[in-house]
Amino acid sequence: MFMTVLQVAIGGAIGAALRFLAGVWVLRVFGMQAIPLGVLGINILGSFLMGVFVVFAAQRGLTHLNPLIATGILGGFTTFSAFSLETVDLIERGDIGLAGLYVGLSVVCSVVGLMLGLWLARGVLA
Repeated sequence: MFMTVLQVAIGGAIGAALRFLAGVWVLRVFGMQAIPLGVLGINILGSFLMGVFVVFAAQRGLTHLNPLIATGILGGFTTFSAFSLETVDLIERGDIGLAGLYVGLSVVCSVVGLMLGLWLARGVLA
C-alpha cells in the first residue's frame, strides 16, 4: 500500500507541475482571455489523455500503472479527467440519468462549495 501511495504522490507532483507549466505557457501565448483558456485546455487534454491511457493500459496489461499515471499524473494535471472517466463509466453502464445527476451535482455543488468557502474565509479573516 505504501508503494501505491508513493506512486500517486510522485505522479501527482509531476501532473501538478505540468499543469502549472501548461497554464503559464497558455497565458504567455494567448494573454488574459475572458474565459480561462489554460484551465479549459488542460481539462480537455487531460480528459483525452485519460481516455487514451485507460484503453492502452487495459489492452497492454499495464493497469498496474493506474496509480502513477491515471490517479497521479493525470489527476494532478487535472482532476477533471477522473471526473470525465467516472461520468463515461456511468454512461457506458447505461445509467444516463445517474450520469447527468452526477455531472450536475458535481459542477453545481463544487461551485457552491467554493463560494461558501470564500464567504466563510472572508468572514473569519476579514
